[in-house]
Amino acid sequence: MKRHIAFERLHNFRDVGGYCGEGGRPVRQGVLYRSDSLGKLRNGDWDRFLALGIGTVIDLRYDWEIAAKGKVPDAPGLRYHNLSIEHRPYNQAALGPEVETGRFLADRYAEVAQDGVAEIRRALEVIAAEDSGPVVFHCASGKDRTGLIAALVLSLIGVSEDDIVTDFALTGRATERLLADWRAEHPGQELRWPGYGQAPADIMRLFLAGLNAEHGSVHGYVTGPLGADGQLVTALRDKLLEPAG
Repeated sequence: MKRHIAFERLHNFRDVGGYCGEGGRPVRQGVLYRSDSLGKLRNGDWDRFLALGIGTVIDLRYDWEIAAKGKVPDAPGLRYHNLSIEHRPYNQAALGPEVETGRFLADRYAEVAQDGVAEIRRALEVIAAEDSGPVVFHCASGKDRTGLIAALVLSLIGVSEDDIVTDFALTGRATERLLADWRAEHPGQELRWPGYGQAPADIMRLFLAGLNAEHGSVHGYVTGPLGADGQLVTALRDKLLEPAG
């Protein structure tokens, strides 16, 4: 199944649909998308984006990232939510080769899950809302913050851990273009950290293992620290899964 949707300036825009969810019901296609920064949308890319009929954008970045890089253009009927789920900024480009990718990023995801409960819950509520239409959520590269939200949503609607990890690792197909963008913005500099832009499976497996160890399951995390209830999970499944039968 082809998940990546081709754009000139976006490198990691893809449909989250098509996986097998709760009760064997497929995740609907054309309803939920994940992406790198929509501030890069221009000209033909903008036309392609509008053609998808997206009704809601969830921007997971800091306000200072948006000020520096821009946000999705305004359009009639397009709803925009800035929900910065990360509260402890760090600079991946400044890391050295001694930093192990999987453990380091899994620990950063755990911090986001701890710090960003209010914003994460709101993001899940927006995705689940009947009137939000097709939704796209994104951060800068569409990997870390975006990957965390994707993992939570897919887990709550019954997608297997193997498929969640597979979805996360698909960012690897965009890595070279993400690296090229960084080099174009930082002429004469070179990255020292081999993990920049990479999405090895062990990041997500370690993060989910930690969440399960602390809260029993993703559902336990959502009904515990996030303070959500079964109605949110039901709403996500009703919106994102094909009808039973």
